[in-house]
Amino acid sequence: MRFRRSAAAALGALALVLTAPTSAGAADGQFRYSYLTEEGFEAAGLLNNPPSGKCINLHGVGSDDLPPGHSPKNRTDATAVVFLNADCEGDVSFSLRPHTGGGSERLKVRSVVFS
Repeated sequence: MRFRRSAAAALGALALVLTAPTSAGAADGQFRYSYLTEEGFEAAGLLNNPPSGKCINLHGVGSDDLPPGHSPKNRTDATAVVFLNADCEGDVSFSLRPHTGGGSERLKVRSVVFS
């Protein structure tokens, strides 16, 4: 009788582990953008497997004191919403589709959030 209960409990725990959703804490893939360095050189910014649901100020452009980045490319499995302002604030935002979303040099960015 004890063996049956133990086996049933173990099978139940295994079923829970196998059917539990995986962590939704990160977008899988890479987000890219271009920006000018303080010295005036073109540079590429990258986010690998960025966290979901958290606003990210982009390196090299995340401050209003710096020129914004441009030409974002979303190669993650999540929708990326890019913002002209830091801290994902302001009315100017644009959604980029998962895997293939991108913008031209005219699309300026300072921050992004992934859903």
